[in-house]
Amino acid sequence: MKIEEEIKGRFRNEYHKGLINLTYTVKQLSYEFYQSLKVYGISEQQYNVLRILRGFRSEAPLSINFIKERMLDRDSDVSRIIDRLFEKGFLIKSENPNDRRHKMVEITEKGLDLLDKMYNCELKADTLLNNLTLKEVNELNRLLDKSRHKEK
Repeated sequence: MKIEEEIKGRFRNEYHKGLINLTYTVKQLSYEFYQSLKVYGISEQQYNVLRILRGFRSEAPLSINFIKERMLDRDSDVSRIIDRLFEKGFLIKSENPNDRRHKMVEITEKGLDLLDKMYNCELKADTLLNNLTLKEVNELNRLLDKSRHKEK
């Protein structure tokens, strides 16, 4: 269904339509993904932190700034997310030996087990764009990369 029909709206021009269409689509796909995460009692941001910690486990412990630089949502309050995951036992925190004001973080076995159990969420994420061909997904990725890196 076209975006005009989905939201019953009009657009100033094709650029406006593209932005609204992108925003609407992202929110819809994000909601579907969130529904699969909800079963495990964690948010998208918490899931993102756990995936970062798992992906860089060989370099652990990681600083909060290191994690923040890799977050999908750059406005996330990473310290608060870390605190919540710590309370659930999914990660451990320690002091940075070089600067005691900064905390270092690493994923626990419990956190790794949770991610293993959540593999179906990752599979679900893979299917959110399955109505596109691989060629179309590659083109979508190219266009999205291009739209983020405007020449000044």
